[in-house]
Amino acid sequence: MVNSRKDYICISVLFAVNLLNYVDRYTVAGVLTKVQGYFVPEIDDSEAGLIQTVFLIAFMLFSPVCGYLGDRFNRKLIMMVGVSIWLGAVLASTFVPKNHFWMFLLFRGLVGIGEASYSNLAPSIISDMFNGTRRSHVFMLFYFRRAGRKKGSSDLRNFFSGLGFIVGSNVASLTGQWQWGVRVTALAGVVVLALMVFLVFEPERGAADRVAGTTTIVEKSENYWSDIKSLLRIPTFISCTWGYTALVFVAGSLAWWEPTVIEHSIAWSKGLNDTADLDSATSTQVGLIFGMILMIAGLFGVIIGTIVSGWIIKGTGPFRIIQTARAQPLVCTFGSLIGSPLLFCVFFFGHRGLLLIWILLFFTNLCLCLNWGLNVDIVASVVSPARRSTAFAYLTLTSHLFGDATGPYIIGKVSDTFRKGSDLPKDQYHSLIKASYICVALLIVSAILYFLSSLTILQDQQKVQATAWYISFGLCN
Repeated sequence: MVNSRKDYICISVLFAVNLLNYVDRYTVAGVLTKVQGYFVPEIDDSEAGLIQTVFLIAFMLFSPVCGYLGDRFNRKLIMMVGVSIWLGAVLASTFVPKNHFWMFLLFRGLVGIGEASYSNLAPSIISDMFNGTRRSHVFMLFYFRRAGRKKGSSDLRNFFSGLGFIVGSNVASLTGQWQWGVRVTALAGVVVLALMVFLVFEPERGAADRVAGTTTIVEKSENYWSDIKSLLRIPTFISCTWGYTALVFVAGSLAWWEPTVIEHSIAWSKGLNDTADLDSATSTQVGLIFGMILMIAGLFGVIIGTIVSGWIIKGTGPFRIIQTARAQPLVCTFGSLIGSPLLFCVFFFGHRGLLLIWILLFFTNLCLCLNWGLNVDIVASVVSPARRSTAFAYLTLTSHLFGDATGPYIIGKVSDTFRKGSDLPKDQYHSLIKASYICVALLIVSAILYFLSSLTILQDQQKVQATAWYISFGLCN
């Protein structure tokens, strides 16, 4: 399939929206200690974790709705409405009074509703514009993430959430107000929304697959519930979704809490009685270094995962002896399996020095990021074009419901239990570390599930090649 300049311009705008999407999610994490101190009374760890949880609950609840609409109506129009809601809610959240924490949570929930439209529909648009190796490469670029992502989620988590830490902490430091650290993404979003209006277009559903000759039968789906039942009969989709969910729990919790853990560690080493007593330069430095680690690890992780899996599939060079078409889920298995002991070392040895923890965090996140682009490509390869928006929506729903929507809150709640009311930096550090060991075990679970998906992926891909279901309703005709 030959792609036009129009296709690449459209994808470039979608990339820009995706960048702002993840920058916005983690600007709050970059100023979290300042947000905790702003509200009256001051919010504790579990309430701080609730900020991300409320956002993601709204995000995941509206993901199936957006997936349903996206498989039936104009996806560009749905995304434009969603982005408008998102930007308005971000701006409104920065004007909340100090004694109205509940209102701040409400606006973060509205942000989640707005972002659900874009995050679930953009991957299906990409799937309809590109095929084969080019689709894998576009997803690789689109999912420079986890960067602390999505994530199953899914999910630009490390790379762009790293930008979120940097933008949030540095803008807040320059202006002296945490609100501007959050507000800046909404202002940039107005420009991106204008670009969406003029440069993004709605591609024909399943066009890329038909040009590539990978689909032969075109039919209409019976109804929404038949779509759901069809997805539940795809073993690779199920195991890949839950493997991704376990990974998203880990990545989301790590991205949300690790800067705070490091600040507690520094305050403890300096003999301070409160982490709030740290000078702003130290907090800014932590956010900058952590953000850079997430960005660089996310960048190289996504590239390495995509390129190595391609080499294994083709049997290129030294990978000739292990050539297999199951390479994508196997690379994901490797990333989770190696990431588990590395994360254990982060928690067990991290207090021995900042340099050590930075090095360990880099290699841990590198392993976690091997799968971000691959995960979406796996799902696209085992689900028919007409059901991809729904599939991505339920991937998002599951990964957030049991992943990073609950992860930060669970870690914060367990931490409060261990801390037993103490506000000393030493006790806060140890309580968060103990709670975070949950993540080490979940990476093993993720590795097992990805390995199971490697056993079924070829059979499920063959089913898609044999039968394609094409839906064209309403504005999509």
